[in-house]
Amino acid sequence: MKEILVKSSIDGSMQPSLFHKATGNGKRPLLVGLHTWSADRFNQQKNMLPLAEELGWNLLLPEFRGPNLCSNPIGKEACGSVLAKQDIVDAVEYVLANHEIDDKNIYLLGGSGGGHMALLMAAYKPMLWKAVAAFCPITELSKWYYENPHYTPHIHYCCGGEPEGEHMDEYVKRSPISYIDQIAKSNTKIFHGRYDKSVPFTHSLNLYYELSNKYPQARVFLDIFDGGHELRLDEAKRWFLSQSDLSSDMLTTGQDSNRAGNRGNADSNNNNGNFSGSRNYELTK
Repeated sequence: MKEILVKSSIDGSMQPSLFHKATGNGKRPLLVGLHTWSADRFNQQKNMLPLAEELGWNLLLPEFRGPNLCSNPIGKEACGSVLAKQDIVDAVEYVLANHEIDDKNIYLLGGSGGGHMALLMAAYKPMLWKAVAAFCPITELSKWYYENPHYTPHIHYCCGGEPEGEHMDEYVKRSPISYIDQIAKSNTKIFHGRYDKSVPFTHSLNLYYELSNKYPQARVFLDIFDGGHELRLDEAKRWFLSQSDLSSDMLTTGQDSNRAGNRGNADSNNNNGNFSGSRNYELTK
């Protein structure tokens, strides 16, 4: 993949991304892959590049200000800040302006911290994405602060303090559950493992119930699968292809005919997320 530098439209800084240009004739779709909580733009290259190559799609892996960790000097600019969200939009606009890309077929994929960011981006620019796939997302930072002690100091650092008083506003602004009105305008499927030990599946369940009760016709779907804290690439692929309006010669085989997605389906094929031939991987960071 090629590294590109894109100027932030907010603060003027040069922000890195990785980009893979699809081969083949004509404009091809774009897959935007988001790194996990503790990682950077290189985090998903080995997982998402083979998927993009298989589909014949372009691939963009933005940095969006790096890991949400105390060790990141600009960690407060990461973790779902407006700067981080706009970095992703700026990177998409840059590759659209400089490469032949089908701007009607832009797909967004992330897991764990990347799932958190995917939902924030579904809210930030709901009409930009043909479809969004968010795996095992954190949806409410103030709750996760107390649920997973390993990440508590990093959430504290990124949000400027504990989830109370003057700091609570940062937790609200950086939590997808605060944006159900906007997410309801997107075409999004949330996947979460029932036995996720890192991010409780109730994060996805609570957001989905709140959103679907208010917007019963919204194209936001939920799949609670039999597994843990993992990203299932084949499920993401099926979801994306089921939402595509590309001509048949632009698609791979195995298209899911259920264009509406599956609400709350369990995956009966797997008990531990590691069966032979799968493309599931643990979202450990």
